[in-house]
Amino acid sequence: MINKDQKINKRIFDKDCEQVPIRTGFGQGLLLAGEENEKVVGLCTDLTESTQMHLFRNKFPKRFIQMGIAEQNLASVASGLAAMGKIPFMTSYAMFSPGRNWEQIRTTICYNNVPVKIAGSHAGVSVGPDGGTHQAIEDIALTRVIPRMVVISPCDAIEARKATLEASRTKEPTYIRLAREKTPVITSEETPFEIGKAQVFFDSISRSDLDKEYQGLTLMKSGVTIIATGALVHKALVVAEEFRHKDVGVIVINLSTIKPLDEKTILENVKKTGRVVTVEEHQIAGGMGSAVSEFLAKTFPVPIEFVGVKDEFGQSGKPEELIKYYGMDEVAIKSAVQRVLVRD
Repeated sequence: MINKDQKINKRIFDKDCEQVPIRTGFGQGLLLAGEENEKVVGLCTDLTESTQMHLFRNKFPKRFIQMGIAEQNLASVASGLAAMGKIPFMTSYAMFSPGRNWEQIRTTICYNNVPVKIAGSHAGVSVGPDGGTHQAIEDIALTRVIPRMVVISPCDAIEARKATLEASRTKEPTYIRLAREKTPVITSEETPFEIGKAQVFFDSISRSDLDKEYQGLTLMKSGVTIIATGALVHKALVVAEEFRHKDVGVIVINLSTIKPLDEKTILENVKKTGRVVTVEEHQIAGGMGSAVSEFLAKTFPVPIEFVGVKDEFGQSGKPEELIKYYGMDEVAIKSAVQRVLVRD
């Protein structure tokens, strides 16, 4: 059942549910951040419209710097501006930032602990025809391994706007992962958002569903916790609704902040089901699922299945065609749930 406390879009299961690119929310959020704080500045690498930074550029031209195609310089200049008291937001395609300029991000931004905000647009294989060279499916792994870095992966445009505005108010280096294509609007203006806090969007488990207490835990005989991030959260919700009609208890967690990990919310909900499926448009190795499994391995080991790219590069194709080809569509998520349900 949809978690009413989260006040998410009541039409998320409708075929005509509104769809908006997640990157659009970033552009709107940056504009709001700029209006709120004159220290906010924008830097881009010749992709201003693509990354939606043109909204900020048009309103604050004196606080915008066009860096050209020079991603390493982008990070170094942003670091210098932050050292002088500014709050820089730097944007490019995720494959180039944090991809191409990872060392500069590590050393000039995170090592120096300055509040640069990195918006990586066009992440995942859903970039489509741009092909494998432009499809960032390693960026979560690249950023979450750097000390001091906060990693955010919004599920829709509204959450991206909130995340961008909230990031402008923090002192930590922050990576915000953005998808290119239109995706369903899951949340609403009233949906709570907090950096570092996961949200339970779906829960079809009632107290009567739980087994008798076992070693201080209450586990379902037939249930699973799906932990999803980014643009694939909607697909996880669609699968959860399907299983609800098959009397399988499902919890769906929107893990919008991958680092720091909301260990409390994850543990509380995994303890109810004793099974996990992670869903992300990213390499399985080193991604969000890895972060979740690292935590559970030392605190509460359970059967787990991973939905994501399986050690492959992307290729050109239509966005939904690629999501299906790489095993990240509703059918793949459903299969992962079925596999984990029969594991002990």
